[in-house]
Amino acid sequence: MTQRVAIIGGGKIGEALLAGLIRSGRPTRDLVVAEKSEERRAELVEEYGVRVTDVADAVEGAAIVVLAIKPADVDAVVAKVAAVEDNAEVERLTVTLVAGLPTRRYEDTLPAGAPVVRVMPNTPMLVNEAMSAVAPGRYATEDHVATVVGLLESVGRVVVVAEKQMDAVTALSGSGPAYAFLMAEAMIDAGVGLGLTRAVATELAGQTIRGAGVLLTDSKVSPVDLRAAVTSPAGTTAEAIRQLEANGFRHAFYEAMRANVAASVAMAAADARPVSGGSGPSTSDISDRD
Repeated sequence: MTQRVAIIGGGKIGEALLAGLIRSGRPTRDLVVAEKSEERRAELVEEYGVRVTDVADAVEGAAIVVLAIKPADVDAVVAKVAAVEDNAEVERLTVTLVAGLPTRRYEDTLPAGAPVVRVMPNTPMLVNEAMSAVAPGRYATEDHVATVVGLLESVGRVVVVAEKQMDAVTALSGSGPAYAFLMAEAMIDAGVGLGLTRAVATELAGQTIRGAGVLLTDSKVSPVDLRAAVTSPAGTTAEAIRQLEANGFRHAFYEAMRANVAASVAMAAADARPVSGGSGPSTSDISDRD
């Protein structure tokens, strides 16, 4: 039986998933998007030929509901989702791409025993190169997890982790693109300082990082061995790496990721209240997660 997918949120992340599902061969008749903005609705209809509607209508009859919204919108949207009865033939699976909120936050408001799967994607989803981590809630089965993995593989790679590991995932892959962009900024600035034009330095840094990433993921060689392969004894690369290490490169990364985890834990604790039951305030915006 075909599983209808409702994507709640037509912003960049929601659109990236929608486009990936269509590219993977899922027919548009089995996809629906909820989006409040009339302008955005029109754009999605024109670009993808899918039905774009409101939350309640999108959820009606859907087997899978994907929440690609901001944390501030969760209360209102989940209340709307909970108010729609399950299809008699299909148990509805809720998939949350919302940053920082645990599965119990949704389970407390959704019908008793409703399966929830939490996902931490990252922004390379926009170019079909996401690294997503999937964690099941209390009532999600292996089949539910496999379903979500299949969805996300349309926009990148996927790993399955325990929910208690999600803060570490956030620190590594969720925020990871920002670290790579920061490194690119530093490389470009250094290149300019050494006499290159900014345009040339930008192209060199961007393609170098891209190529290194592909080599790391596709060669199946460890990063230690890959680094060693380009680090000749007493050579120029060896001297550069010596300077990075002397300036605390590894320690800085560890401390940065540790601070990321601490911030993630603090944010979740500050927002640990259960989602309000019944009819909440109307949703003002449905867009990407922060």
